[in-house]
Amino acid sequence: MTDTQSADEIAAIKAENSRAHRAAQTTRNLIWALVATLIVVLFLFLVVVRPDPVSEDPIDFATVASQSQADAPLVAPVLPDGWSANRADLTTSGEIQVWYIGLITPTDQFIALNQGIAANPTWVDNLLASAKPTGSTTIDGVEWTVYDHRDGDDPGNLAYALVTEVGESTYVLHGTASDNEFALLAQSLGLRS
Repeated sequence: MTDTQSADEIAAIKAENSRAHRAAQTTRNLIWALVATLIVVLFLFLVVVRPDPVSEDPIDFATVASQSQADAPLVAPVLPDGWSANRADLTTSGEIQVWYIGLITPTDQFIALNQGIAANPTWVDNLLASAKPTGSTTIDGVEWTVYDHRDGDDPGNLAYALVTEVGESTYVLHGTASDNEFALLAQSLGLRS
């Protein structure tokens, strides 16, 4: 019986050694497959041609404004060189027509111009994410409500805003630009209260 147990033990040891060898072989194969895959990915990354980023032409917002059908005249500010628009469109938000121009200033800052036709205070509140006014200012004879939240935690494109109502339109300017750039844009709208 002792010889039989020895044979069983020897068989068990051989079986365990074979299993360990197969497990090690599988791990080794996995590592080699991973290395080969990384080499192929690196090769493709190096040889694939990547085109230069496409620079978009500025939007001619004056033309877009003249071609849009709105319930009121749309503003198209005349701005000095260095200003450009990356978006201009007329949309509807609920019952409110909204003329929007996204402007890039000469200092590479952003100002959004929103003209809400027959807008209500809820539209302004939603647009400015319920920000609270911090003061007022008069620019070119027009009284604007100021929302200066530049020192807030990550205010984004709502860092500074100006809001006024002239005729049947509410104008909201908001973005990251300086007070001077906001004032220049507000003047260029040609609003008279």
